[in-house]
Amino acid sequence: MPTDKKILKRNVKDSVFTSLFQDTKYIVELYKALHPEADYVTEDMIEIVTLKNILTDSLYNDLGFMMDKRLIVLVEAQSAWTVNIIIRGLMYLVQTYQDYIEKEELNIYSSKKLEIPKPELYVIYTGDKKVEEKEISLSEEYFGGDETALDVRVKVITESREGDIINQYVMFTHILNDRVKTHGRTKKAIDETIKICKDRNILKEYLSNHESEVHDIMFSLYDDEQIQKAMMRDARKEGIKEGETRGRMEGRMEGRIEGIKEGEMRGRMEGIDAMIANLKNMGVSEEMLRSAANMSQSQRS
Repeated sequence: MPTDKKILKRNVKDSVFTSLFQDTKYIVELYKALHPEADYVTEDMIEIVTLKNILTDSLYNDLGFMMDKRLIVLVEAQSAWTVNIIIRGLMYLVQTYQDYIEKEELNIYSSKKLEIPKPELYVIYTGDKKVEEKEISLSEEYFGGDETALDVRVKVITESREGDIINQYVMFTHILNDRVKTHGRTKKAIDETIKICKDRNILKEYLSNHESEVHDIMFSLYDDEQIQKAMMRDARKEGIKEGETRGRMEGRMEGRIEGIKEGEMRGRMEGIDAMIANLKNMGVSEEMLRSAANMSQSQRS
């Protein structure tokens, strides 16, 4: 099946976000974008504490890092708006503190007050819906603003200073959205997005140094099940069509109706076997191959 026919999942940008900020160099740029006054921050002051696969179903689009053991910063990138990011942020924060306490071997039952990093929660929103909020809180969104035993506040970022790392990431998502509108969720949309970004100096260094990796990340986010079904459907259709044509020719040469039917059936079975071989070469999973083999067996019986 041609690569251009593959379909991108909507959270592709979020995974690029996570890949980008696996490098502490870019985390320093992110921190300085959030705290312009902090021009003293260096890479050796940053420790990544991202909790992979905690907040999302299977992929992750969040970043956690600790700055000089004094501040925990949790950032989530979202292209679909929901205030439930507050709940996710709370869950993330609790798990991060738990990991920190275990790592530092702190005793929460001690009479001495523990020293823990101060938290900051952010969401970088890149979707089409207009969001006016600069900050959302647990008490306001879920409890009508009533004072409760717990409150969580998440700062909402929809834009940033031109040229900083947040602004570049947001621009990347907008360009990708535009290319997807033109070409669908295809390889062409990916290629054009990368080229345009590099030409406009948007995440240029990252995309230049990790272009192959970015392609791999994006392709890994294709809907595998849909692709495999499509490949199986196309391969089966092509294999059976070829087999039936060959069978008709053999049958006509034998000059008997029975020969035509027998030739068609033999060609159909050969076509299915060829289909399974083609799928295996395409890298289709063993589970899908077994499904194809069962289908082939049902055709034989």
